[in-house]
Amino acid sequence: MHLPPLARPRRTSLSVTLCLVLAAGVMPLWHAAAIAAEEQPAAGAPAAAAAPEAKPGGVQVQVPESPAMTPVSIGYLREIPDSPRPASRMDNEPDDAGIAGAKLAIQENNAGGQFTGDLYSLDVRSVASPDAALGAMQKFYDSGHHYIIVDASADTLLKLSDWAKGKDILLFNIRATDVSLRQENCRANVMHVVPDRYMLADALAQYLVLKKWTNWLLVHGSTPGDLAYADAIRRAAGRFGATIVDQREYKDVSGGRRDDVGVIPPGKQASVDATFAADPNYDVIIVADEDQLFGPYMPYRGGGKPRPVAGTTGLVATTWSPGHEKWGATQMNNHFEKDFKRLILPIDYQGYVAARTVGEAVTRNHGEPFAKVAAFIHGSELQLAPFKGVKQQYRPWDGQFRQPILIATDKVPVSLSPQRGFPHASHPEIEMDTLGIDEPESTCKM
Repeated sequence: MHLPPLARPRRTSLSVTLCLVLAAGVMPLWHAAAIAAEEQPAAGAPAAAAAPEAKPGGVQVQVPESPAMTPVSIGYLREIPDSPRPASRMDNEPDDAGIAGAKLAIQENNAGGQFTGDLYSLDVRSVASPDAALGAMQKFYDSGHHYIIVDASADTLLKLSDWAKGKDILLFNIRATDVSLRQENCRANVMHVVPDRYMLADALAQYLVLKKWTNWLLVHGSTPGDLAYADAIRRAAGRFGATIVDQREYKDVSGGRRDDVGVIPPGKQASVDATFAADPNYDVIIVADEDQLFGPYMPYRGGGKPRPVAGTTGLVATTWSPGHEKWGATQMNNHFEKDFKRLILPIDYQGYVAARTVGEAVTRNHGEPFAKVAAFIHGSELQLAPFKGVKQQYRPWDGQFRQPILIATDKVPVSLSPQRGFPHASHPEIEMDTLGIDEPESTCKM
């Protein structure tokens, strides 16, 4: 008996496949794009058989051709500073720190950009000084880059923003936590993805006060960053009802042995013969050590009472944790680890948000000039949802990204700030404005 050949499954075009997957809303854009790519014939494979002639009474669907692609080039300017060696080699950042997060966002931008006709790319330049950063910025501008992610110090960022004044350039700060950049030194052409120190300190303070750990011993280093973070902790204590019962300064002795690191300095009243005689009662030790020189030793070699350690060590306020698993974060972590063979860092997350901001704004304003896209980013219509359960945007008065802050250990998130029960008058409907400087307090004049 002669049997007819088995019917072949109908092939679906790339556009149709992606439309169906995205309409279903069951997977991220990057996953949808990967599935659609599998529909394409391999190089050198025989062409698919021509579609059979339409029969009377059938339905024909006209699939539109892909739109002409418009390049959207995003610059990434990274300053590589001379930094002190941290206490642990595990705190050394990988070479692609921050860059990897931005690349992940570029993939997601392009998954949707093929429908709108936008083709995104990331161009990276690394520099070692503010002057070299200005030279790199000039090259970005000359080659048509309007959106620049900046991983640099506050001083370098200010030089770049002043150089870019009056030009079609928008900068995204993903590194500098200096409060002054959002206040007296704020600039209209800088969007701050990274939280400032006040936001981080407020997020931590709200959680500690909620747990009724309100008596704090503050131990800080002697660098400008450590002193600034310690100041943020003092401000947060005053805002939310905590008490700093004592303050100690750890002074790093150049050439000192690592084995000597980490002992809590004596109180002001203590004598040499009774190092810890003046220890007051405290619920938690707050550490201000942004370079991780002595803080990692504090929970185990501190020399004080056995108390929880928080601040820049132990329980920290951060934009991201590899242990974060809610609101799609598991997929974000898994995809990042598959592509870059390591855990995602907060600086990667900040690079991701910066590049996704550009992708979202360009998509919503396709074909519009730079000025309209920049105004959209500054305005209330921009809505991002980068895996923290709420829509997020930039504050209009200082360019700071509104975002929940994770309260986490090195392994797991413990909570998410802002915490409930800390109301404020200016924007009661926006709980995130309890973190950092609210609009009535702001001295920013853009």
